[in-house]
Amino acid sequence: MEKMNVSAFLRKYTMIIALVLVVIFFSITTEGKILFPQNINNLISQNAYVFVLATGMLLCILTGGNIDLSVGSVVCFAGAVGAMMMDKKVNVVAAVLAMLVIGILIGMWQGFWIAYVKVPPFIATLAGMYAFRGLSNAVLQGMTVSIKSEAFIKVFGGGADCYVPDLFGGEGFNMTCMLAGCVAVAVLIAVQLKNRINNKSRGYETAPLGTTVLKLAVISAVILWITYKLSSHKGIPTALIWILLVLLVYGYLTTKTRIGRYLYAVGGNEKATRLSGINTKKVYFIAYVNMGFLAALAGILTIARLTSSQPTYGQGYEMDAIGACFIGGASAYGGVGSVAGVVVGATLMGVINQGMSIMGMDANYQKVVKGLVLLIAVAFDVLSKKEKK
Repeated sequence: MEKMNVSAFLRKYTMIIALVLVVIFFSITTEGKILFPQNINNLISQNAYVFVLATGMLLCILTGGNIDLSVGSVVCFAGAVGAMMMDKKVNVVAAVLAMLVIGILIGMWQGFWIAYVKVPPFIATLAGMYAFRGLSNAVLQGMTVSIKSEAFIKVFGGGADCYVPDLFGGEGFNMTCMLAGCVAVAVLIAVQLKNRINNKSRGYETAPLGTTVLKLAVISAVILWITYKLSSHKGIPTALIWILLVLLVYGYLTTKTRIGRYLYAVGGNEKATRLSGINTKKVYFIAYVNMGFLAALAGILTIARLTSSQPTYGQGYEMDAIGACFIGGASAYGGVGSVAGVVVGATLMGVINQGMSIMGMDANYQKVVKGLVLLIAVAFDVLSKKEKK
């Protein structure tokens, strides 16, 4: 029994253990530079698009291992339209709304072909990848368009001054950021304990109290450590606000709502789900509409961070999103995965990217390492399923 428990523990927390080991490895090889407050801030800002896209990709993968290859092109196209609108002095709010509407319409277009015409997602989104990349180039006419709106850049996390201001007016250490971390820990503990009490009162199986306390202690320590590091630099980057908003909303959606349960059900057994009266076509459609919406949001964050739009933006973003999902524990067969896993996967990929960059490793070898990490993660998923059978 003890061996089984150890095996289950390792299977459940493999990627978290891997993340810890990778951080330790790069801390040693970079002489601690990767843990500098500025580098932690850069890790968040530079990988904001990964967290956002991977969250949307998770919903597609849950429906049966399906993916969206067009998200990088959609990021570029939505960003291109928004940049051109702002360049022509269109109101910033109108430009942002236009980008989000474009993302939703693209999601509806692709969702229609996938859900109702039954075109395989790989083919439908591959077509979208080519089409929207071409449209991006046509909109920008092959040129770079600069973003001049300071309000847009500050709100969506680009530039050097895009941080939540310190309400206490401190210098050198942002007390507002540190206080936010303490509040987050308090809320986390309260919610987890409330869920535990509710589950016990309903007769559900719960983890031992000691395990729950240890888990909360570790998570709380990580949150406080990160907020301390951010407080030592400039505070909370604006991009982090958007990341947290997306993660919290979709964490709730996938675990507490009917559509969340439907996504898992379709991925687990589509035929049985359909026979039980659930409109599986609608579930597919919603997953891809949502992906289009989040791709547009990622486009907004991308052009805000880079303060411009170019026809080459978004290249490879789809692979980063897919990789983050699978590394974070999503099953290649669908029906398994979580937003928390996406956080682990995206963070692991970000740490690997940044660690290798600090070490000065060639960009080509960085791609080799990322490819191997993804292969190992998916292979682990396949082998663990065979072991269960």
